Amino acid sequence: MRITVIGAGHLGATHAAGMAELGHDVLGVDIDPVKVDTLADGRGWFHEPGLDDLLRRNLASGRLRFTTDFEQAAAHGKVHFLAVGTPSASDGTYDLGQLRAAVEQLAPHLNEPCLIVGKSTVSPGTATILEELVHALSPAGESVEVAWNPEFLREGTAIADTLTPDRIVVGTASAAAERSLRELYSPILGDHKCPFVVTDRVTAEMVKATANAYLAMRISFINAVAEMCAATGANVADLALAIGHDVRIGDRYLMPGLGFGGGCLPKDLRAFTRQADAAGITPASALFRAIGDVNRHMGFRALELARTAVGGDLRGKRIAVWGAAFKVGVDDVRDSPALDLAVELQRCGAHVTVYDPEAGDQARAAAPRLSYAATALTASKDADLIVIATGWPEFGAIDPTVVATVVAASAILDARGVIAGSRWAESGWSVYGLGTASWSEPQTTRRP
Repeated sequence: MRITVIGAGHLGATHAAGMAELGHDVLGVDIDPVKVDTLADGRGWFHEPGLDDLLRRNLASGRLRFTTDFEQAAAHGKVHFLAVGTPSASDGTYDLGQLRAAVEQLAPHLNEPCLIVGKSTVSPGTATILEELVHALSPAGESVEVAWNPEFLREGTAIADTLTPDRIVVGTASAAAERSLRELYSPILGDHKCPFVVTDRVTAEMVKATANAYLAMRISFINAVAEMCAATGANVADLALAIGHDVRIGDRYLMPGLGFGGGCLPKDLRAFTRQADAAGITPASALFRAIGDVNRHMGFRALELARTAVGGDLRGKRIAVWGAAFKVGVDDVRDSPALDLAVELQRCGAHVTVYDPEAGDQARAAAPRLSYAATALTASKDADLIVIATGWPEFGAIDPTVVATVVAASAILDARGVIAGSRWAESGWSVYGLGTASWSEPQTTRRP
């Protein structure tokens, strides 16, 4: 099928390359010529494992191209995906400005019947609003239909999430739109037996935010329980393992730590809270606010543990923060609990040096007043405390006896459950973690 993907961000670039991999004739569109030129050269302008190979392979095949020309896009596509950003507005709702702008640039060139498919995370009713806008601006008028097909990409696994998703959800207003999307996704539906969920457009618009709010709740839940474990002397890792064996619960997203961040969960939780407020559903908005409150509290908890670890006063202390990305495998520092903690430690008077294997440049741009190092070991030189703020595997593999030769004090706060606490403690380190007053490890082998 001839399709366009409007927006060359993390979602758009990955979706465009993935659809070309499925055999479609894809034209990626963006208003930023630098992004377009970078992608057309076979390189992602952001870090996503496997994306560069996918781009190069499909560019070479001729199935994938990129442009800034909306007239060319309108002429090319029978299906147009909207994959632009919907950041938080000042009131916590989704800012639909980029979506409106994309439609306003595309619609005047639509001279034939086609399908526009939104992938961005939006407020309920957005598809109807955009469809009315398209009908007003397009020469093809009401023969242009809008459907919604929410994305479920996770940074770091976006390629697999595109080509082998655990479900595809489409919200349509006609059988014709449903047939088009079934045909488009038929390689996935046939080869991987992926569930294909068809619903109305409003329900489809709510699916992504609902999923993210639930995942955020699980993360905040186990972090709240972690504090209860610290107060009672229980082992939160063993506790999480035990309840994770319950088939009604499962073991995903039950690892205590600094909490969630990134460009999706915090934003979607804020928007969900705002929707509940607008509808006057007080119990729902109270629940969603509590999830956010627990998430923010974990940063304060880590700050207090850091203060305890250095003797009660952070002023003048040298602290190495290992990790700046909001999670492993990405270079994204948006709403990152790791970077927020580093900034707060500095605000309290500490001298902070940050190391991250992928997100160093992004962290430096977002928090330029912090110091940065090229390795975990150089970041730790003369440190009074090391804080593990992102769970990169390399931090768990570091030899504590080697690190001990460069620090001023052998104290480490593992806020992500990465290191073997016993190994570090046996090497003479004072080890702290968010689930207990000091370090604690599971006594039972965790499931693969």
